[in-house]
Amino acid sequence: MTITPPSRAAAARHKARFPASVLSASVAMLMAGAAHAEVVPSQFSSAALVKAPETVSCTLENGTQTQCTRLVVKYKPDGLKTGPFCPPTLDDEGGIWDWDGENSGLYRLDRAFFEMLDTLGFHFHDDDETLHIMTDLSKRPVEANNCLNVAEDESVEMTVLLPLEPVEAEEPTPLGTVAKIGLAVDGVPIFADAPSVLDTGNLPALDTCGGHVDPGGWYHWHATATDIDTLYDEHGVDAHCQLPQSHTAQFAYAFDGYPMFGTQDSGGSLPTDLDSCNGHFGPTERHPEGEYHYHATDEFPNLPKCLKGVVAKDNFVTTASMGIGSPRIPGQGPGPGGPGGPEKDTSDRPESDQPSEAPSQASSEQ
Repeated sequence: MTITPPSRAAAARHKARFPASVLSASVAMLMAGAAHAEVVPSQFSSAALVKAPETVSCTLENGTQTQCTRLVVKYKPDGLKTGPFCPPTLDDEGGIWDWDGENSGLYRLDRAFFEMLDTLGFHFHDDDETLHIMTDLSKRPVEANNCLNVAEDESVEMTVLLPLEPVEAEEPTPLGTVAKIGLAVDGVPIFADAPSVLDTGNLPALDTCGGHVDPGGWYHWHATATDIDTLYDEHGVDAHCQLPQSHTAQFAYAFDGYPMFGTQDSGGSLPTDLDSCNGHFGPTERHPEGEYHYHATDEFPNLPKCLKGVVAKDNFVTTASMGIGSPRIPGQGPGPGGPGGPEKDTSDRPESDQPSEAPSQASSEQ
């Protein structure tokens, strides 16, 4: 149902029947109800699009029939610079990693980090200080611990469905490891925290903007890349993302259709009324009167902790032969994942032979 704000004439007709305080509160509630988030397809970068966005009929996970914007995006936007990921040797400097074991924290991938892991029983390099790097995750790993630096596949395309007008869910949907979160306005997909080394033995290295290449060959984010330098400053990490940084700019749309922003509101202040998903109803540049939206968190990954709205069915499909969103092929990475997605079937493959980005079933939260 669309709520239309009352006209001045209508307000005047009711003024005599209701006290001014009651009338003012009622008008404010109606105005707030009229303000709603909506996906604006023209915001997405043409450098990422295979073709122009389309409006199509779609079905949400709760069965609601509605309209979605369908975007077909490339494996990586034209001109987007990525990396570094895994450093070739201990003398080189790679990307970043959020280590969740002993001595947990956000680290730069360098000598100090890998030597620290070595003392904890994770051996990512040979005696000559060359790292164990895997670029093709369809092959069997040789080492127990590998730094994953997947090769890009320029032929891959991804199809994304976003509800044009978000529908609030009865309960927020928690976001587990590699759950689907959204699509950045630069056309790069966004996923929740990457799998832990503690679960897989492998480290899917992120670059300094918080992204890397999926086993299927396409690039994606695991962070709010346009406000990630805030985390580096907060945690004392010597790193910098080459993308323009902004605390207030819109970074993305979540898969439920609600927009995602940096750590601060449109006025440059830190929001104080964020909910469990790190979102709230407040003014944005597009809706000064207010709309529901998410903010980047102050911890890595600096992404929403849950989704407030309902996502579309089949909202992320790729042409890749493996990885997230690809056809279900046993032993070749996770299925669609995220809200409503099936768990990965790894029953035909031993846990020690799982170099993909997917976590084990025991730690998977789909």
